[in-house]
Amino acid sequence: MGVANNLVIKTNSPLETRALAEAMAKLLMPGDVICLNGDLGAGKTAFSQGVAAGLGVKAPVTSPTFTLINEYHGRMPIFHFDVYRLDGSEQMYDLGYEEYFYGEGICLIEWAERVQEVLPQERLDVFISRHEDSEDLREIKLIPLGERYLLLLEELSNLVHIRN
Repeated sequence: MGVANNLVIKTNSPLETRALAEAMAKLLMPGDVICLNGDLGAGKTAFSQGVAAGLGVKAPVTSPTFTLINEYHGRMPIFHFDVYRLDGSEQMYDLGYEEYFYGEGICLIEWAERVQEVLPQERLDVFISRHEDSEDLREIKLIPLGERYLLLLEELSNLVHIRN
């Protein structure tokens, strides 16, 4: 099954959202950047928990709202950013973001749209939205920016059952 410009997947629970991200994690490589976007409570942290589980992280994964970056160790390092409290992209320089974005780990960036100016051109943008009819139903739109992420989505679409 080929992927056009993006992939849209619906999940019915936080467990399904985690399972999707866990499946995707098996395809991730060092240097991958995953940008998570969505309202409060949309499922960004559940998605991050799935990625961490898929990479073998045993520690509890929580949103790093007050620390800005949490680091986890699985089959490769995960750098989990929550940039909600930043006033803009300039503050990313203080965090030394380039070492993370272009390093040997996976970067998960919650509220990525807030620091759009410093994000790598090649990345995977993930937009998670709640369905108005159900508290648990989520629509997850994965948008690949760059050949690496297009291939990632093609592989992912072969791993998961797509429901529209």
